[in-house]
Amino acid sequence: MASLGPTLPGLAAQTQSTVSEISFLFTVRSFGFLLGSLFSSRFYDRLPGHAVMGVTVAGVWGTMAVRPLLPGLPLVLLVMLVLGTAEGALGVGGNALLVWVQGNRVAPYMNALHFSYGVGGFLAPLIIARTLGFNNSNSTAYLVLAAIILPTSLVLLRIPSPQSVAVDSSVARGATTDYRLVFLIALLLCLYIGAEVSYGGWIFNYVLKTGIGNENRAAYLTSVFWGSLTLGRLLGVPIGARFRPQTILMADLIGCFVSIGVALARPGSIVAISISTILAGLSMASVYPTALTFAERRMRITGLITGFLVVGGSAGGMIVPMIVGQLFESIGPLVMMYTILVDLVLMLLVYVVMVGYRSREVQATA
Repeated sequence: MASLGPTLPGLAAQTQSTVSEISFLFTVRSFGFLLGSLFSSRFYDRLPGHAVMGVTVAGVWGTMAVRPLLPGLPLVLLVMLVLGTAEGALGVGGNALLVWVQGNRVAPYMNALHFSYGVGGFLAPLIIARTLGFNNSNSTAYLVLAAIILPTSLVLLRIPSPQSVAVDSSVARGATTDYRLVFLIALLLCLYIGAEVSYGGWIFNYVLKTGIGNENRAAYLTSVFWGSLTLGRLLGVPIGARFRPQTILMADLIGCFVSIGVALARPGSIVAISISTILAGLSMASVYPTALTFAERRMRITGLITGFLVVGGSAGGMIVPMIVGQLFESIGPLVMMYTILVDLVLMLLVYVVMVGYRSREVQATA
């Protein structure tokens, strides 16, 4: 998923598109992610989960392989829609199946799962930077990434699948779901993913347009963001086992505000943007897995509920980067940081309502 940002200029040249036009790739992929999250949830509740995941990984492989070979923007947008749909289905499966296996012990395992996402996010821009330096072509980079992805599909198809909570009558009997809380957590994830995808997806172009560095420096700084995200999720494994989810989320939000503040204080400084990128990655790292842990401790997590939560996240990944893309050329690269700052303010408000809502409900039932 981290491959789009560093290859965006190449895809723009490939399709003869402007930055504003090519930015719709973020929107289309996130819309596909939303569709995949929503419609795949029922499959996980009814079919062997690993089989569903294996098929979706194969879909990711196919779309990655053909994406750099397409000549026009409409075809690239169509392939990106399919890719996003497969990614959304895969995201639902990974999160839901892990909760079914680990139950109320899921916190450190959830951070470990999302740590794995961060590993891929860290490695992809490095692979792209090396291949671009070798032959200056997106095609080689995408083919290498596709070759890495394919074996995972074959492995998943051979692993026995865990039992779905939705069909486990001993769990489902008498259980209820608080959909108001589902909405609040989904909205929090919406704003979080909007901030993460905007930073990870646009930092490459931000570095170029502000004159901070060339393409190699921009690609490596993209890897720094995903590498920091990876490190933060690794640190989140022991932290998630020791602290309450709401405490971790508050600390994450504070770190995010500080990181954007550093970037805005010295917008043309390589030192400032490096500090901002590292701190943003570390602070954003545990938001998603911690929010899912927060949900698991308060409701029964089925494939459908996981789908709703992942849909919330994908909506943010669709909307916020599009806003950045539409304003990036007309206003300037700093619009990226200001857009993320507004997003974080809204996220803080949702967090306060979410935690306060649960507190009032607990007091009322005590």
